[in-house]
Amino acid sequence: MELNVSDIQHFSTGDGPGIRTTVFLKGCNLRCPWCHNPETVSPDPQTLSFGASGVIKTYGVMMSTDEIVRDVCGDAEFYRESGGGVTLSGGEPMLQYRGAAELAEKLAKRGVGTLIDTAGCVPTGHFKAVLPYVSDYYFDIKTASEEKYRRVIGGDLYTVRSNLGFLVRGGASVVARVPFIPGLNDSEEECENIARLIASCGCGKASVLPFHRLGSAKYEALGLEYKYKNTAPPDDGSIASAVRIFKKYLDVNVE
Repeated sequence: MELNVSDIQHFSTGDGPGIRTTVFLKGCNLRCPWCHNPETVSPDPQTLSFGASGVIKTYGVMMSTDEIVRDVCGDAEFYRESGGGVTLSGGEPMLQYRGAAELAEKLAKRGVGTLIDTAGCVPTGHFKAVLPYVSDYYFDIKTASEEKYRRVIGGDLYTVRSNLGFLVRGGASVVARVPFIPGLNDSEEECENIARLIASCGCGKASVLPFHRLGSAKYEALGLEYKYKNTAPPDDGSIASAVRIFKKYLDVNVE
């Protein structure tokens, strides 16, 4: 089986525990306007030209699960020594759930664990297919507002909430990740509601991911408008306030 791969990043330390290889899959069904990986949204191949540096890079290639296994297992010794493994990210990796399940099964046979980084807005059947082979998940919770989730993000919060609960009940190890976005979910009321939503699904761990503009060059290279180009990252005080609220319900850290 083949997967639509945007990029493979070796020696990643920010996409799960230990030393990891992150396989970014191409294609996403959401439209988060702050997304820092805009090259993963479309399933089509895209060539980005970064004018300032002169770098030209193409994202999007079909790879068989065997090809990916050969690529990522070259670092298997580092995974074993550090407690790391492979992370499937995106885009939305669960849109390619059959290939993700096949890849995770093949990696498991080689002693390499898989973590899936997902926004969770897919049919629950997709998670049923991968759960036998993947026990670790990063699960985005972007807002506790049904209206905001539909209008701003283009998804369905009911589906997201249902899938988070399904994974927890299925025995998975889940960390809820909250992108902390100025003007969207950084109010005390919104933080309270998000923390309660996560806890109500049985998930006890969360990470706060403060907004940054590190992906802005990709928008320019794609010829797209970056709606958050003039938005300042949150200050330390607002992040600390959010963490205090989350700590009332969850074990939380800041990434």
